[in-house]
Amino acid sequence: MRDQIDMRRRLDQPCAGWNLQALPRRGFLAGALACLAGGARAQGFAGLGAAAEGFALPERGRELIFPADHGPHPDFRIEWWYLTANLRDGRGRDFGCQWTLFRSALSPFESEGWQSPQLWLAHAGLTTPERHFSAERRGRGGIGQAGVRAHPFSAWIDEWHLRGAPEAAMEARAVGGEFAFSLSLEARGSLVLHGDRGYSVKSPDGRASHYYSQPFLEARGELIVPEGTIAVEGLAWMDREWSSQPLAPDQTGWDWISLHLDTGEKLMGFRLRSAAGGVFTAATWIAADGTATPYPDGALEMTPLATARVAGRRVPVRWRVALPARGLEMELAAVFDGAWQALTPPYWEGPVRVSGSHSGMGYLEMTGY
Repeated sequence: MRDQIDMRRRLDQPCAGWNLQALPRRGFLAGALACLAGGARAQGFAGLGAAAEGFALPERGRELIFPADHGPHPDFRIEWWYLTANLRDGRGRDFGCQWTLFRSALSPFESEGWQSPQLWLAHAGLTTPERHFSAERRGRGGIGQAGVRAHPFSAWIDEWHLRGAPEAAMEARAVGGEFAFSLSLEARGSLVLHGDRGYSVKSPDGRASHYYSQPFLEARGELIVPEGTIAVEGLAWMDREWSSQPLAPDQTGWDWISLHLDTGEKLMGFRLRSAAGGVFTAATWIAADGTATPYPDGALEMTPLATARVAGRRVPVRWRVALPARGLEMELAAVFDGAWQALTPPYWEGPVRVSGSHSGMGYLEMTGY
């Protein structure tokens, strides 16, 4: 793995090797999930509130079917396969890993080979108590460089991969300029559907996605950082989401959490911020046996308590999170304040420690800062 770190230093530079003039732009999510859009501004964070003419839209009441829905949905404009892992080494030090593959479509009409409208972007992050590492990969659909297969499940770009069976066991691997990780994942519970049986509302005017998770993963493996190789184990969480216009045009970013509580229960929650200062929230309380209870807008409270100067901006790194209906009032604190992903698009993503009415660990993602 260490040899591959050195080989990929040059390739992990933004837009390396891309012929930007040769790539079509019609319908592209400006600034969202490919280097083409650079720093362009669009409707909603990363263009996710832009019109989606010709693409499919999520439907309330559509039954999610497995393993088929582990695979891609090319009639939708955007989707992702997303893994986070809260890990500890033999000395009890906290680490975090993130692996994400995004699919973004330039057009709702499929073609083969280099004419495929599918763009692929992958992000990987590794957080230690002292440092944060990140890397990204880009690829075109139709040529085998990147893709997803539903059964047996496999998501890949170059040698990065997440594969196996979300209901049973998987493995994840990524290599960046100064880091790498390889994890084995064992499922200890069932898949969880968010919102209304997987139909997850994201805005007051009803923008939505199809969204489910596998939050019951036990992880073990190794991390490679400049100081050496570290054996780790812990808990992981896989998210799956797809849509074509998941945000309202005035929604400028989100704050999202996935928490593993020491009681065996889990919590997923998010707040979406609007340009006018309002927020839209949703949450899913997951019992230790996998029973999921969704909570609508307003039930979850997320309040920043402290910020840190990160990448030239003020970013919340300590939060109060409350779900009064469950008697939850917790404080989240970043393991490392500087977990900034200087990627496409840039955002904060890292592990957090949980204290208060419940203790545990989890992940926090913040965009639009």
